[in-house]
Amino acid sequence: MSVETTAPITEGKVTEAVVLNEIAGMLRVLLDEYGLDDVEITRDTKFHEDLELESIDLVSLSADLKERYGNEVNFAEFIAGFDLEEIIAMTVGQLVDHVVVSLRAAARG
Repeated sequence: MSVETTAPITEGKVTEAVVLNEIAGMLRVLLDEYGLDDVEITRDTKFHEDLELESIDLVSLSADLKERYGNEVNFAEFIAGFDLEEIIAMTVGQLVDHVVVSLRAAARG
């Protein structure tokens, strides 16, 4: 499975809406494998409860994030500080915020 890559987002274009749209696209590719590609994905969508993603799906998402954003966004590092309950309760919005902060920090160099 591979996500379509585009040019990296520049600092001026790093917005929550753009990143949410990109992450939602990545998730739809994952969910399509389960026949669930029409699920609404918002900032409040929970990876486990709403999307029913398993740990292997998060590994796939991590690879998609790296393919799209390069080393600027490290998903494993992001969730390393979470305990199991926090990972289970994680929302798309939390990931969007992490990606935005990481990309803006990388753009500032």
